[in-house]
Amino acid sequence: MDALDEVLGKYATSQKLMDHIRYTAESLSMEFDGWGEQYVSGPSLYVLIVAEVNFADYTDPLGDNEWPVDRCRVVTESHDTFTKVARDVAFSRDGAVIVTGDGTIQRQMVRVRNPSRGEIEDVDGLEFPGWMGTKHMSALETSLRDDVLWGITLSEEDGRVTTFLNGTYQDYPRDEIGGRWRPET
Repeated sequence: MDALDEVLGKYATSQKLMDHIRYTAESLSMEFDGWGEQYVSGPSLYVLIVAEVNFADYTDPLGDNEWPVDRCRVVTESHDTFTKVARDVAFSRDGAVIVTGDGTIQRQMVRVRNPSRGEIEDVDGLEFPGWMGTKHMSALETSLRDDVLWGITLSEEDGRVTTFLNGTYQDYPRDEIGGRWRPET
């Protein structure tokens, strides 16, 4: 099995889940009109899709910040419900949302610890562009962990949506979200 087959095997089942979360983040970015206004923060999300439920080795609970699982427990159960709850969380809570590979959302939101020196071999070689804030740098580093399938962020500063995979990222600035399908405004 070559490297490409290994990557495709690991991530094939999570692609649809990542797309679902990314499209929700893009929707939240597109519907917010306050980007660029002074002293205004837009919606903010940091989501990790993980292969294992045991993520305590690199996260800490973030106080009372919780995803309301009584309103939405599984990402793909209802797109509208997930989007409504994600909107509420994006404006009222801080921390990373953990989603397992089957789409189950964990209640406790977390702070993600940076990998220590030597813990992840490739972390020292990462390059961070100037636009990346703390959340994005964390997602990029965390995407190198074996059990992290994807990371998705929505920037509260400018509405950009970014996906992270194996120490790489795909950035979608707000003015490019939706590509050719983007409605003219």
